[in-house]
Formats: sequence, structure tokens, C-alpha cells
Amino acid sequence: MDKIIIIGCPGAGKSTFAKKLAEKTGIPLYHLDMIWHRHDRTTISRDDFDRQLREIMNKEKWIIDGMYQRTLPERMRRCDTVFFFDLPTETCLAGAENRVGKAHSDMPWTDETLDKNLRQSIIDYPDRQLPVIRQLLQGYTGEIIRFTSRRQADDYIDRL
Repeated sequence: MDKIIIIGCPGAGKSTFAKKLAEKTGIPLYHLDMIWHRHDRTTISRDDFDRQLREIMNKEKWIIDGMYQRTLPERMRRCDTVFFFDLPTETCLAGAENRVGKAHSDMPWTDETLDKNLRQSIIDYPDRQLPVIRQLLQGYTGEIIRFTSRRQADDYIDRL
């Protein structure tokens, strides 16, 4: 377990788990949101994002937190472990709502309200993103660790 991706619906708890996993393993952690987003709420170019992602994936060890479905096939080809957060929509909505007003190291700003586009992406996730993820996972040959609750993720960290 040297090259790890953590995927799932927004609000599932991926970033919190990623931080705990990095602390336990000492493997460097990279949050895709921190690469893509600037502090002024703009984004870098797709080419710059892809270049930075390739630089990370060329390293010996890494944990990459975030969905960014466009880059998921390449990240899956290059990782040896996938942590897949497969939680109910209601849990993910509650997780996103719980982040409102709180600063986090995985995002360059703090939201004072739940962004309507983020909320809608969580609602749409089971129909739009989840089928693609499941299809990609079927062809994956590395280790897949699937969590259906945050408790499972916490228990995994506790066992490390």
C-alpha cells in the first residue's frame, strides 16, 4: 500500500479519512481540491492540473484524495489501493452540511452556506458518477477497500 486513491461522493468523509491515513502511514497526502482550486475561488487550467497530478503520481508513495472523475482511470492504473466510500446520499449531504462554516485543510476557502451546485452533485452522484466508478472498479486489479459507513473507515484506521 504505497500509491492510494480515496474516492466517493462529496461529503462522504474522504478527506477526513485521508488525513488520518496519512498520519498513520506517513505517506504524503495530496488533496485534488487544493490543486484545482485557488483561494480566490477560480481554478487552474486543466493542463496545469494534469501536469501537477502526473508529478504526484510519479513519486514513490502518495495518497490522493478526491474524485475528479476525468482523471480517475489514470489514477486507478497507477495506484495499488483504492479506498471507496460507498455511503448513502443522506449521509453525504449531512457531511457536506456539517462542513459549512468550518475551515478545512483540503479546501482553500470556507463556505458559509452549502453551495447549491455541490448539494446537487451529491444528489446526482448515485445516477451520474456511481455507475462509472463501479464499472472502473470491476476492471481494477489492485486492492479495493469499500466502506459503507464512516464507522467502518474509523475502525480501519484504528486497526492500522
